[in-house]
Amino acid sequence: MQNIRDITSLCDIKAAACMALSDAVWDLAELRYQEHGAVAAQVALLEKEGFRITRDIAGIPTAFMAEAGHDSGGGNGPLIGLLGEYDALSGLGQASGVTERRSTTQANGQGCGHNLLGAGAMLAAIAVKDYLAQHRLPGRVRYYGCPAEEGGSGKTFMARAGLFADLDAAVTWHPGSFFGVMSVNSLANIQAYFRFSGRAAHAASAPHLGRSALDAVELMNVGVNYMREHMPSNTRVHYAITDTGGISPNVVQARAEVLYLVRGPSVALANTLFERVKKIAEGAALMTETQAFVDFDKACSEVLPNTTLEWAMHRNIEQLGPVQFDDADRAFAERMRRDALTPEDVFSSLRSVGEPTTYDRPLHEGILPFDGTPRQLYGSTDVGDVSWLTPTVQCWGPCFAVGTPGHSWQLVAQGKQPAAHKAMLQAAKAMAATAIDAFSDEALLKSAREEWEQRTAGAPYSCPIPPLVELPFERKNKAGILLGAGTSPFTAAPLSRSRPA
Repeated sequence: MQNIRDITSLCDIKAAACMALSDAVWDLAELRYQEHGAVAAQVALLEKEGFRITRDIAGIPTAFMAEAGHDSGGGNGPLIGLLGEYDALSGLGQASGVTERRSTTQANGQGCGHNLLGAGAMLAAIAVKDYLAQHRLPGRVRYYGCPAEEGGSGKTFMARAGLFADLDAAVTWHPGSFFGVMSVNSLANIQAYFRFSGRAAHAASAPHLGRSALDAVELMNVGVNYMREHMPSNTRVHYAITDTGGISPNVVQARAEVLYLVRGPSVALANTLFERVKKIAEGAALMTETQAFVDFDKACSEVLPNTTLEWAMHRNIEQLGPVQFDDADRAFAERMRRDALTPEDVFSSLRSVGEPTTYDRPLHEGILPFDGTPRQLYGSTDVGDVSWLTPTVQCWGPCFAVGTPGHSWQLVAQGKQPAAHKAMLQAAKAMAATAIDAFSDEALLKSAREEWEQRTAGAPYSCPIPPLVELPFERKNKAGILLGAGTSPFTAAPLSRSRPA
């Protein structure tokens, strides 16, 4: 209990600066691998707090590490990592503090709360640094500035570079609508561009001379949609047409592009489904007499839960208690629910975390029950790749009104509100307290490591991004690999093995 009181005090002292940082990153709303402003702001605050900064890690200009700690003479102690994010989503520019869709000059928006995620994890890292110094505990705390979680798998590229392998444990969180341990089985994913090359022609006078790349994209999409009936129910496939070949209907389109995102409960199953999608693309090219190219963009692994650390985090959350919202917080959340959410939004949100669907408060003012059994999360996160390299634990923070959809303008509108700040602070305290447990309780850390070793026995980490795949910002204007021309050098390593649950 003393640890909780000390951590609470240390977080409260530094909270205002991190809340201001969160709001600044909300204002910037930078997309994947473009988060230069967010990185500069985070690095400036961490340097002020005495952290040692390593920039441009894994060859990524918007990725960095910040480390602090000391050797008390009895050994170096554990190395615990805090994972932060700061990237935004395109097309979600939205005014703050309103309950209707209101366009702004900013095209992007913090539609997943990563402004809060990064600032909260930073606050936890700063509090842990101060705690170690005050109590003269040996050990180091390392904050990771992780770019491009949205559609970029920044942590997976970082994992491929070996940047998490020396950690004794990793701790993070995610803004949401509830407070509690985030014990989930997420979906692994693979994302790739499919580009078709055909032949232009006058669509009226000589259509027979053209070979339409846009037809190929449409036929590919039709084929994948027919495949949906024959996919496992726990897999997912999404797509976006990213190049239609121009806006002139009287020209047979000689180029077209579609971006596919394939998800499965393991890297092996996602890769199997991805190979089927590639075959459909080849078929579409055959039907249209075009060429199909695949450009592997990114991938991430499923999360490997660590029950040992999750129980430790749950105990800390119970000692901290629920977030203390006030009447103004509740009133705004109630307006958001009334004006911008549907009963189905609220029902789905409650059901996804196992809360009673009769819960009628606009904000979550409790603690999620925890029994050590992970829930299925049908989204994906590159935290999964970290969890395959070191024991990893996460929590949710109740930053938004119950029922707020992820990746929505409604979420963006709430990202700078006092309720979001209060939830971020409480999540930071939970993370910091759990990290301190790992520093001070040798048996806990040993047990977490033993559990992780048992879960990974016979199935060590294999990065789902093949070695020859370059970072997305290094691959500009590259067509990809021609399908049907033999084995691709970008093909993932065989992953037929099954990973333990």
